[in-house]
Amino acid sequence: MTERDVDIDFDFFEEEEPTQESSRAERVIRRPGGPRGPRRPPRAPQNLTPLLRLVGLVAFAILIIVLLVFWIKSCQASSKSSTYKSYMSKISEVASSSQQIGRQLGDTLLAPGLKRAELQSKIAALARQEQLDVDRGRAITPPGPLLTEHQAVIQALQFRVSGLTGLSDAIGATASTKNTTKAAGALASQMQRALASDVVWDDSFKAPSEAELRRQGVTGTNDAGGALVPDSKFLQNPALATVSAMTTVVERLKGASSAQNCPCGTELVSVKVLPSGKELSTSTQTDIVVTASMQFQVGVRNSGNSDVFSVPVKLTVEQSKGGNIVKTAKIGFLNPGDETTVTFRNFPQVNFSTPATIKIEVSPVPNESKTDNNSADYPVIFSVA
Repeated sequence: MTERDVDIDFDFFEEEEPTQESSRAERVIRRPGGPRGPRRPPRAPQNLTPLLRLVGLVAFAILIIVLLVFWIKSCQASSKSSTYKSYMSKISEVASSSQQIGRQLGDTLLAPGLKRAELQSKIAALARQEQLDVDRGRAITPPGPLLTEHQAVIQALQFRVSGLTGLSDAIGATASTKNTTKAAGALASQMQRALASDVVWDDSFKAPSEAELRRQGVTGTNDAGGALVPDSKFLQNPALATVSAMTTVVERLKGASSAQNCPCGTELVSVKVLPSGKELSTSTQTDIVVTASMQFQVGVRNSGNSDVFSVPVKLTVEQSKGGNIVKTAKIGFLNPGDETTVTFRNFPQVNFSTPATIKIEVSPVPNESKTDNNSADYPVIFSVA
């Protein structure tokens, strides 16, 4: 074996010089296995912060939109309420004016001593005034949901104009009619138009308007501070639309005396304290607890055989200190046998814990012979609630 051969064999078993990769792997494998320290939490990606800002801005924008929607709805509700109340305030003015004309009609028909031509002229003037209310009503623009109800207002007012005009004409046309009942029927038929106007107002305007306002969520009072949906009673006493009432008017126009139908007159029936409803006694002192809404309701009956009209009623609180309190009212019309009530309000100056007397006086009607039942005294004592 030559020296070259020996060298070859030695070179075969000789270790290779480690490469760079193997040295790095060896260092990794030979890393000591001692305890490791706490691992650091992974760092958030640098692009997460803008995303969070974007989410916050979106949430803030949604909040603004929600608040804006609520604000818009609130403004719309307030505007709607204001619209309805403004409309009802305007209607209330017309209703009040028309109602006052109705009162004037009753007073005119029952006023003693009027001649036919004078009565006819006065009622024709009332018809012209009522036509102005029709024109005012037409000039008012209602909210959309109340268009039908507004037309009912116009219809009711037109019924009143028609009734007044027809009554004025009928008074002139019946001047030569000898049949009193026939003449009274002609007048009553025109008065019934006025009575029908009250039914139209109540059933076709007031009731459905109140229902619509409840549906719309509108509550409170109108802009003038009155009832949200106004009332309008043209005939304060529906009995004025009867043949019996118009018979009295026809007879007075003819100059006939009511003495032929006597006995005639009225009588005092009762006196009650409201709102309690306690009835006063002429023989026993009544303890009255005073409230802000205290009222006295006087009941009167027509005890005769003929109609009575324009009957004054007086209430006097007789007290030892501060002077007496006097209230007056009037019964417009009352058929034979019928009863009515007169209510007296506002008593701010009564004396407490001191005996007092409430005196009621119903004035006698013409040709009334029995007057001892027209007045009475009621002993009372007022106390604080």
